Amino acid sequence: MVLFSQYMKNVWVPLPWKNGIIKFKVFSLLPVLMTILIMWAVCGIYTAAGGENPAISVTTRSKLIERTDWIRVPYPLQWGTPTVSVEGVVGMMAGVLASAIESVGDYYACARLAGAPPPPSHAVSRGIGTEGLGCLIAGLMGSGNGTTSYSENIGAIGITKVGSRRVIQYAAVIMIIFGVVSKFGAVFLTIPTPIIGGIFCVMFGIITAVGLSNIQFIDLNSSRNLFVLGFSIFFALVLPKWMESNEGAIQTGSSLLNQILTVLLSTSMFVAMVLGFFLDNTIPGTDEERGLVAWRDQHKGSNENSAELGVYDIPYITPILARMKGTENIPFLPNFKHW
Repeated sequence: MVLFSQYMKNVWVPLPWKNGIIKFKVFSLLPVLMTILIMWAVCGIYTAAGGENPAISVTTRSKLIERTDWIRVPYPLQWGTPTVSVEGVVGMMAGVLASAIESVGDYYACARLAGAPPPPSHAVSRGIGTEGLGCLIAGLMGSGNGTTSYSENIGAIGITKVGSRRVIQYAAVIMIIFGVVSKFGAVFLTIPTPIIGGIFCVMFGIITAVGLSNIQFIDLNSSRNLFVLGFSIFFALVLPKWMESNEGAIQTGSSLLNQILTVLLSTSMFVAMVLGFFLDNTIPGTDEERGLVAWRDQHKGSNENSAELGVYDIPYITPILARMKGTENIPFLPNFKHW
């Protein structure tokens, strides 16, 4: 994928079209898909040649296709009536909090990669609310997973340079089809895990770099800023590893509190956020040094340009909301006026 997306991104490939031959930057637009197909085929050849390494063999996974039904339509409460407990709700809230923090960072990273203005507060609120609605639907369907933004998908935007909403909409339709026509979904489950891991290395590398690009607003010659940045990142990598190797280290006398603290302290992004927030707001530093002046200037320019912020409007609905009274007081609507 590195070869296709970086070294061969400007290579034009002639392809047959309606009235002749057209030139197409196939390596730049389809590096992820081409990488998966090529390495998937290599693993298939390895398996056919008698390879027995279970990590890259497709034989075991191919049995999933045989055992899977062709059509299966999910429906609410398909596994019975869900049970709700205080411990379960509070414990999951820890994961939801960490996920929401990650999503806010994902929104800003996605906007930067797509060349859009920084997302306004109503767009962020609407995004978090939509994720919550998705989690509610997933719970009713009994899918056993949360619905949230995924950093690797934003990394795909950085690799392919494709940020069109149409791509996401088409992908959503394809995934719905996969969810109903189970055979198709089972086919993709035969992709060996190391292939996915290798792709994630590239995609998470992109999203990490995009996140770090936000420090362009601060003074990197300041020893204060270097300490806050370096210590927050490094300690957030160390503490979750320590938690992993010292299972049950948190003993507060309450199993519920133990669970919450274990989840939070095992999440690198949460630890970095708490440390960075605490240190940046307690260690003395000027607004210019902390990057607040440059950050406000950028957002001020974006907020004043209503045409640019129009990308965050709700299609077909925003003009209707603008004519309705009281909608400017609802925080997740496009015409929300800051209190």
